[in-house]
Amino acid sequence: MRGTRTDARRRRHFRVRKSVHGTPARPRLAVFRSNKHIYAQIIDDESGRTIVSASSKESAVKGESLTVDTATEVGVLVGARAQDAGVSRVVFDRGGFKYHGRIKALAEAARKTGLEF
Repeated sequence: MRGTRTDARRRRHFRVRKSVHGTPARPRLAVFRSNKHIYAQIIDDESGRTIVSASSKESAVKGESLTVDTATEVGVLVGARAQDAGVSRVVFDRGGFKYHGRIKALAEAARKTGLEF
């Protein structure tokens, strides 16, 4: 029996998570994309704590539908919040998604705000 697309993404995510681990010095920027929204969290895996988060559900993000522009706004938002929290370097966790389109737009926007990864 073949798995679903979600199962395949989860398998890819587990494969990525074997090597991507957030530390206090360099936390993990985790991205999740659903059909309607995109979410980003900066996580310290050693303490199991989310440092900052942003999503397209927030009122600060103006887009009603999930587009590259909406993902860019979320990237800027998470990058600015990370700077406020004193985080400048992260490791990027694409969550099993391909690095293109909305995921890439979020990552590049976060880089432009000053996050290094």
